[in-house]
Parts: sequence; structure tokens; C-alpha cells
Amino acid sequence: MPTELEELVDFLHHGNTQIRQIAAENLVSYSTNDPSIFKSGQLKPVQDLKLLIKDYAPIAKNALIILVNISQDQAVLQNIAKDDVFLESLLSRLTNAKEPNANEIAMLLANMAKSDSIERILTLKRDAPISLSQSSIAIDQLMDCFVKGSNGGYNPKANFDYLSYLFADLAKFPRTQTYLTTLRPYDSLYPLTKLFPFTTHASLTRRLGVSSTIKNTCFSLPSHPALLSTSVDILPYILLPIAGPEEYTEEENEHLIDELQYLGSDKKREEDVGVLKTYVETLILLTGTRDGREYLRSKGVYLVIRECHANVEDEGVREECERLVQVLMRDEEGEEGEAPMLQERGGGSGAGGAGDVGGMVTQAEEEDEDERVTEIF
Repeated sequence: MPTELEELVDFLHHGNTQIRQIAAENLVSYSTNDPSIFKSGQLKPVQDLKLLIKDYAPIAKNALIILVNISQDQAVLQNIAKDDVFLESLLSRLTNAKEPNANEIAMLLANMAKSDSIERILTLKRDAPISLSQSSIAIDQLMDCFVKGSNGGYNPKANFDYLSYLFADLAKFPRTQTYLTTLRPYDSLYPLTKLFPFTTHASLTRRLGVSSTIKNTCFSLPSHPALLSTSVDILPYILLPIAGPEEYTEEENEHLIDELQYLGSDKKREEDVGVLKTYVETLILLTGTRDGREYLRSKGVYLVIRECHANVEDEGVREECERLVQVLMRDEEGEEGEAPMLQERGGGSGAGGAGDVGGMVTQAEEEDEDERVTEIF
């Protein structure tokens, strides 16, 4: 005979609305404590949950929370990520300005990006509200939703912050890196530049996702000329979060980009060391070509990193600062001299070796970086 818990799972497809609501509500805690209960009968409970996102708002909300939490399981992940009908159902609701569960949908999409199959949204054509986007491509609509939806600007019940995690994972793909650095005909903008205003946003979730999206895009060496061009001009948006209230001499200010000159004593450096480290690692990626190294040298990047190294106590951030300085200060082929160590007020420190600085930032803790998913407790 089925256990009481198994019977509760079966109630997810009960004909009575109240019973479905009670079942979904009581099963939320099991999605983190005992997620295997949703894998019975060839994932029949998952199929029920996918249908429940169309149910009444409270039921749909709990169904989405459960799906977010159990999507770390590979079988569940592949089941939901490869389902075209389910994907369209999520997108149609997310882009609806009156959807009450848009944030939960954004979280689920972020976790679905752990499956390579989600890359198809780069070319997926679908209708969207005219008030949201003039593009018929899903990824454009999501980008516009993220930008317009900040702080409830599109949907008063949503902020769409977790779409930044979706973009971060997608940015690991070469096609996405190309997309982000290519002018879109419908609005004549480079998609990556739409994210720049959020590098200093109040939401840590946004800052985490945007910083990782920028970093992952910079893994593409062919994209570096576009990224450093005046059309995209990525450097100020990487350096501003790194910069603090430190004062520079008149001579040093002349070497800094305009956006960093005379910032004032009220300028605050990015407080989250994860975001801060990500931006320093991004600068390291931009030194992948000689042109990139020379460009960073000419824009006073060393000065900003020097002050970051001197004023941030986190060892991980300091190590990346040292790595970057060693690259910037060393001689290029055919030049002579010795690369100086990074100098700070009160001493100096050597640089560590290069390593993989890739990965996506998500909420979950105590998991391998490339395997983290968002969970709702």
C-alpha cells in the first residue's frame, strides 16, 4: 500500500482544487528534505507539477518552488529543460505583466540553464507583449524583461533579478557570447550594454548575476576588440565597482578613465567580495591579448587595482589583484626589464599562478561552483 507521503504526492493531480492546494503546500518542505519522492512513476509527480504552474496562483507558486528545489536532480532537470511546451508556458507567464509568480519562474529558468538544451532560447521565436519587447526572439524578450522589470518597473509583483543567473550560465556558450556583443537590429543596442547599469544596483542578486555574465562573456577572445571598443566600452563598468574613495594625485588622475577621476570621498567599493573578485578576474581575462594588456595599462587600471589590494582584506581578492598586476607590469616580448611586484601602502605581495576563473554565481552554498542551483527554503 502507498504511504501517506506517496498519497500526498498523488493528490497533486486531484480534481478538487483545495486538495491540490493542500498537497502542494505541504510538499514544499519535502522538495529539499526528501526530493526523491517526486521521481516516482517515471517522474509522474514532475509532470503534475509542470501542469500546476497553470493552476490558481497559490498552487502555481508552490509548484514552482518545488520545481526550483528539485531541479538540481539531473533527471528532473533534463525533463523540464527539454520540454518545449513547458518552456513556452514559463515564458508566456514570465512576460505577462500581471503574473504573480514571475520571480519564481525566473528562478526556475535560471536553474534550467544548467542544461545545455536551454541554449535554444537564443533562436526561439515567440510572441510577446508589445509593451515589453519589439523582438520575436525569446532571449531578447528576457533581456528586456530584466531591464524594464527592475524594481517592479514592468510587473509590480516581480523584480526579475534571477534572470541575471540565467544570462550568466548562457554566457558560457560561444553563441551567447557572440549574441551579447552583437548589435541587435530591433533596438540598435548591444545586449551586454543593457546589463551595465546594474553593476552597482542595490540588489546583490542582480550584481552577482551581471558580474558573472560579464566575466563569462570575456572568456571569448574574439569578443575582446568589441568589448573594449567605444561602442561597448566595458571597462568603466568593471572598474567602478572595484574603485573606492581613495584619492589620486593630479598626475595619476590624468591616467584614469574619465568615469574614475575625482570620484569623491563618498564613493563606495563593492561590498560583496564575490562580486569584487569576479570583476578583478574579468580584468585578467581581458589581458588575454597584447592589445588588451596595452589598453588596460593606458587606462590606469593598475592604479585602481593597487588601491583595491591595499584596502580590501579578503585574501582571494588580493591574490587576484596580484595576478593581474604581474600581467600588466611585465614586459612584452621584445622588451627588457623586470616585472615589479604590486606595491601597496605598508608593503608588497607576490602574485599567484594563473588558473580557471570561470563559473556561475548562484544562491546555493556548500556545493561545487559549476553545480550550484537556486533553492527556496
